[in-house]
Amino acid sequence: MQPLVAIRAITRLVKNPDHTHEVFTIIRALSGSDLEKGLKRFQATEVGKTVLRDRRQLTRVLNDRNMLATLPPSSLGRAYLEFITDEGLSADGLIEASEGEKKEPFTDADLMLFAARQRDMHDLWHVLTQYGRDELGEACLLGFTYAQNRNRGVGFIALVGCLKLYRKYGFSATRAIFRAFRDGRRAEWLPAQDWEFLLEQPLDSVRRELGIQIPKVYRDALPANSLA
Repeated sequence: MQPLVAIRAITRLVKNPDHTHEVFTIIRALSGSDLEKGLKRFQATEVGKTVLRDRRQLTRVLNDRNMLATLPPSSLGRAYLEFITDEGLSADGLIEASEGEKKEPFTDADLMLFAARQRDMHDLWHVLTQYGRDELGEACLLGFTYAQNRNRGVGFIALVGCLKLYRKYGFSATRAIFRAFRDGRRAEWLPAQDWEFLLEQPLDSVRRELGIQIPKVYRDALPANSLA
């Protein structure tokens, strides 16, 4: 645990939200043993055992835009492709942001794979939860993510988001972020899902199967013109 490193990084991030590499600095500084605990839980699942045995890299399918374009229009994979195309994103963008932080590499291969898989799910979770890439949407997704992985670094950033966004949204931001946290607790554990398979499935069915709720509180907090 390195709280001073996290505080300095969150200060820089608040001043310049585009410095997404600071997010990874904060997570690493505050995570402690959180990632190892997540790995143990992952290793106990059938999907986890398969992913670790086969050394699956989620970015391989997420970067295959030609394959994603062949999926049914109603599928999670097509929705993901439309999302990253509209937003000008790629799965490699998260890798570049995480590698922008100077750090010691993981020495455990399974831990490295698990950490990378969690990182690479971020934009998939945007699509699944319907939280946008606006500042409130990102804070809500962090609240949802903290409920899922109990990573103290993620929780710290979400809490700072509550405080920062209060000036713009009032208590609406707090309600939206805490509702996202509650919804994250009630959903299935997303890190252990077979995303390579789910990409081919109807998006609405995936949401129902995983217990993903419509983010009404978040949507109500947004200015009306942002939903147009």
